[in-house]
Amino acid sequence: MSFKKSIAKYFDDEKGNAKGEALLEYFIAVLILINVLAIILESYKSIYTSYKSLFQLLELFTIIVFSIEYIIRIWVSDLIYPHLSPTKARLKYALSFMGIVDLASILPFYLPFIVTLDLRIIRLLRLFRLLRVLKLNRNFKSLAVIRSVIIKTKNEILVSAILVFILLIIASTLMFYIENKAQPEAFENIGQALWWAVATLTTVGYGDIYPITGLGKIMSAFIALLGIGFVALPTGIISSAYIEEIRSQKKTEKCICPHCNKEIIE
Repeated sequence: MSFKKSIAKYFDDEKGNAKGEALLEYFIAVLILINVLAIILESYKSIYTSYKSLFQLLELFTIIVFSIEYIIRIWVSDLIYPHLSPTKARLKYALSFMGIVDLASILPFYLPFIVTLDLRIIRLLRLFRLLRVLKLNRNFKSLAVIRSVIIKTKNEILVSAILVFILLIIASTLMFYIENKAQPEAFENIGQALWWAVATLTTVGYGDIYPITGLGKIMSAFIALLGIGFVALPTGIISSAYIEEIRSQKKTEKCICPHCNKEIIE
């Protein structure tokens, strides 16, 4: 087996089962989490001033690791997509969702050498690289189940979303006309009333905008009660479909004997 083929096994998201592949994935995942923590800590001036050199060293190490990984993935793309020409295979990876995320995770380091912009916030895109750990065999099955459930219940979820949207528009419009005269600054337009409707319908209730008239309070209570059912509806649909999907898969799963490798019929 060539060196390139042995390396490709570590970076094949669908077929890779090389020894140590899981270790590589978890190393990348831990490095991403450390970087996210570093981004949060850097926002504290006292911490950043005291450990500035440490943050810079971590950034440099991370960029080196992620850059090498990105170059390797481009390099072995022709082996991962053998049905495509080398150029098309590399373009397929580079233009894929994870390929774009991989590139976005290292661009903030190189762009300041080209343009003078503060692009530190883009480093948060590294968080999306955590999606790579989902390709591990032990997690991929669960991800496939969730995707299947969402596909099967997309119509029900869409109907629920439309109902919630209609309710939000009606509630915000009514509240605007009820409260506008009493609170012209708080309910200046339907857009501001829509913010109140979202906070009330989701039962969050920030308290920054609220009705003060009697009719407005009754309307608010009614919307809050409706929100308990309407907002929870998609959750119930997905939960029930998920349970059904798990049950159906368990019924269709084949029991294989570990000794003779034949199906066990109950």
